[in-house]
Amino acid sequence: MMKVGILGCGVIARKMANTLRMMRANGEDVCLYAAAARDLQRAQAFCETEGFSKAYGSYEALAQDENVDLVYIATPHSHHFDHMKLCLSHGRAVLCEKAFTLNAAQAREVLELAREKNLLLCEAMWTRFLPVWQVVREVMPRLGNVQFVSADVHFPAEGVERISNPALAGGALLDIGVYSLTVASMVLGDDFERMDTSVQLLSTGVDRQESISLYYPDGAMAQLTAGVAACGANRALIGGDRGSLHVENIFNPQKLTLYADGSVTDIPVPPQLTGYEYEVRACMKALQEGRIECSEMPHAETIRIMEIMDELRRRWGVVYPQEA
Repeated sequence: MMKVGILGCGVIARKMANTLRMMRANGEDVCLYAAAARDLQRAQAFCETEGFSKAYGSYEALAQDENVDLVYIATPHSHHFDHMKLCLSHGRAVLCEKAFTLNAAQAREVLELAREKNLLLCEAMWTRFLPVWQVVREVMPRLGNVQFVSADVHFPAEGVERISNPALAGGALLDIGVYSLTVASMVLGDDFERMDTSVQLLSTGVDRQESISLYYPDGAMAQLTAGVAACGANRALIGGDRGSLHVENIFNPQKLTLYADGSVTDIPVPPQLTGYEYEVRACMKALQEGRIECSEMPHAETIRIMEIMDELRRRWGVVYPQEA
């Protein structure tokens, strides 16, 4: 039985709690063990509502609990680095929400700590764990020579504090732009030879809307956009010289449409509980096998995506106070 502790009691923590309950009801060996907030009353209210056994009024207390098999970090990404170090230093395995850290340097440091401690550490980029992307890979040969990928992620959220505040590592890129980059990475890889980009900033200095173009040695191209100013379709298109595949909702695709061979075909999508269960199962398997990383989200890939986002922010002139 894997005992899960949740660090942070916000919206995303409740989504994970719901997932764990559904997994448990499904007969899977997970235990909703503990949750921690910055004050005990909030943690107690969360645990009562979500069905966790123990409430902690500090993150340190949860990290010190030797009964916790896996800590899911659900705090703002501005705090991920410190919270991962806290948990790892006390011997806890960690599944940490994206964006993993503020930058690649932080990612390297915390991953090195996990290696030193021989502890599992994984970025909770749930999209990479979803079996629907294996379906996409199986369909791609029907597209012929894939030469184009587009991915767009847009939500109107510029008035939200965690988005607009540089101290919280705000902006579109780390919050949702990382999904567009992830789609390009899963389809075309990371070895592009050139990157072009343009950006519009909020008055606070973080990115509001951006366009990113990646050019690959074989002639393929990825056109990516992200923004917090407007609603978007939040979909991807994968184009080859014999057909195209349209992916609705790139976070958690529920519809795949293949245009090839003169016909239009809806491709079945694997069933799921919430979609979060796949990253939990991957961590459970890794722990059982004594591994410190999940094959679905390798450490090297976490670092590579952070390096790309570092370079984008460098070109835009976006610097967080923690980096100054």
